[in-house]
Order: sequence, then C-alpha cells, then structure tokens
Amino acid sequence: MLIINANIQTMTGNDYKNGYILMEQGKITAVGDMAQAPKADCLYDAHGAFALPGFIDAHCHIGMWEDGLGFEGDDGNEDTDPSTPHLRGIDGVNPFDRAFSEALDYGVTTVVTGPGSANPIAGQMCALKTYGRRVDDMIVRAPLAIKMALGENPKTSYHEKQQGPATRMGIAAVIREQLAKARRYAQEMDEAAQDDEIDEPEFDAKCEALLPLLDGRIKAHIHAHRADDIFTGIRIAKEFGFGYVIVHGTEAHLVADLLAGEDASVIAGPLLGARTKPELANSSAAGIAAISRAGVRVAVATDHPELPCYCLLLSAQLAADSGLEPAKALRAITADAAEICAIGDRVGSIAPGYDADIVLFDEEPIKTRKKPQAVFIDGEKVRG
Repeated sequence: MLIINANIQTMTGNDYKNGYILMEQGKITAVGDMAQAPKADCLYDAHGAFALPGFIDAHCHIGMWEDGLGFEGDDGNEDTDPSTPHLRGIDGVNPFDRAFSEALDYGVTTVVTGPGSANPIAGQMCALKTYGRRVDDMIVRAPLAIKMALGENPKTSYHEKQQGPATRMGIAAVIREQLAKARRYAQEMDEAAQDDEIDEPEFDAKCEALLPLLDGRIKAHIHAHRADDIFTGIRIAKEFGFGYVIVHGTEAHLVADLLAGEDASVIAGPLLGARTKPELANSSAAGIAAISRAGVRVAVATDHPELPCYCLLLSAQLAADSGLEPAKALRAITADAAEICAIGDRVGSIAPGYDADIVLFDEEPIKTRKKPQAVFIDGEKVRG
C-alpha cells in the first residue's frame, strides 16, 4: 500500500508537505517527498490530508471495564488481595468491547491497558492495538509494566473491607514487602544457578512477575495523584532500583521543578471531568503545560472508562488550549507517549521500520473535531 499526496507529520523532525508513505507487510518501508515516490499497485490518495502516526492512549482500562455492562464486564480490580503482581492485563481484556471500535473511529490505534488502582500492586499492564478479534494478535508489548497504586484508591478499597492497608504507610509497606520478597527470591535463584548443591526456592508467581521489574526489563506505572504520593512512589523506586512512570500526576505541576530534577515522566489524564474526589482538588488542564515547561516528559491519556478512549485527541487539544505547545500536544499522544511507555521502537512515529499505523485528517489535527479521513493499522485500512 502506498499513501500519496499527504501532508506528513512524522514526529521524527523530517516532515513532508506533499509526501508518500510506503507500507509493506505491516511495516513502513519508506517515507519521503512525492517527487521520489515509488510505484505501487495499491494506492491511497490522501488529497493533501494531514498524516500522523496512529494515536496512543498511554494509560486506560479499555476492555477491562466493558462498555454498557455491570459486574459481568468489570474485570479491572482483583480487590481480594492487596498484592497481585502476577495478574496479567491480557487475561482481562475483551477485544469485542465496542469501546475499541469507537477508539479506532477517532484514530486511537494503540492503547496501554490493564488493572485498576484498588491494589497497591495491581498487576501487569499491556500495550495493544485497537483492531483485532483476539488479544494475542493485538499485543504490542506484554507485560509492559507493573501497575502500582498509592493514595486514595487503595486506601478506600481496603478501608471499606475493614482490613489493611488503610493508610498511606500501609500501602507503601505492602509494596516494599512484596518487592523485598521478590529481590530475595531472585538472589536465591541466582545462588541455585551458580551452585548445584543449593536448591531453587519454591516457585512464587508473585515474585516471578516482579523479576522483570527488578532487573530493568520493564518499569512500574505508579498511580499517584497527590504530590506526596508521587514522591513515595519515587522513593520506593529508588530503594529497589527500578524504573518508573508516574500515572495521573494531578499535583505534578506543584512540584514540576523537583520532578524535572528526578528525570521523571508523567502520563497525565483524564483532563475532562469533575473533581469527584479529594485527590483531584488541585487538578488543572494547565498543569500539563507547566510540567512540560519545567522539562518533565509528558503523555496525555484518557483513563478510560473515566473518559472514553475516543476522546484522546480532544484531551490533547484541551492541553494545547491550556498552554501546552500544539506540537508537544500531538507528541503527547504519539511519539512521546510511545517513548514513555517503552514502545517507541514500534509505534508513535512515521519512519521506516515502524508499524504501519497511520491516521489521516482533512484538517489540522490539533484543531479539528472531525473523525479521521482514514485509519491504517499494520498497513491495513481499517477505517475510511
């Protein structure tokens, strides 16, 4: 498939006012000016439309809380145990949830989804394409991250059950205890591998799930709204030496300079909605611009179903209206979102070697309220 006559915004710094995108076997194989366009049997004429990488919702729970269903479609929180790192998001996602189709209608081609925030350690996030009938065929990366949660949500969840943890101290203690067990488990595994006379420790699914975090293969996505909770998450990450991303970061703008000094990344959102709980008292769409100006890397997310996934571009537009540079607002749902979520080698940019996920808009994307003219995933036109 060859897309021609497109105004291409690659997110790599090399844009083309009138260019082409060649897609073969699900990948982008060439991008350039129309003057150098190759020949192809299958053409799509964009007629001057704006071409961008498919949008990435860096944090949501699509497919975990299914649209229009009650308890039967609620698979986001296994709130029977405060520490569940062994739970896999891919096992809770229903790809037939119509929210996937609606997200695709508005150009969202990749989502990071998984467990909710009832547990201090909730489980494994995954990155999926929004087109498909079987989760196994939609996976971009799984596991992507270990989901942790601090503050009001786990406090409320376990206080209502009249069991711990019911305080911020208790939440942090649960996380530390499980990480310490996993670290010791890893040490015992290493000792057994080096000495035949030492037996391996008894299999522990929770510890096994945390090994990729502790050895640096994946990061923690830490749900934290208040500034003190943000720094508790950073404190624990430093203690155990793992990488992290702050999710939500509602009060990040109050400590933007400190987060920049930590080289932190924030996935912000949802940006639309009422301040429905105490932790949201200081929420502001302008906060994203403030932390970006301070040098903090930011992505914009919907937290679906808090805000429907199809409102991702609208969220980026609101961030731009509230002071975030328009170019950075688009990057916050494309290249920067991909880099923050450790999938920047596959999605988020239009360049050779990347997945052929492309959205085409008739109007300037940061301004339009229209659906995209066409959407491609893995080189296949799935909308338009």
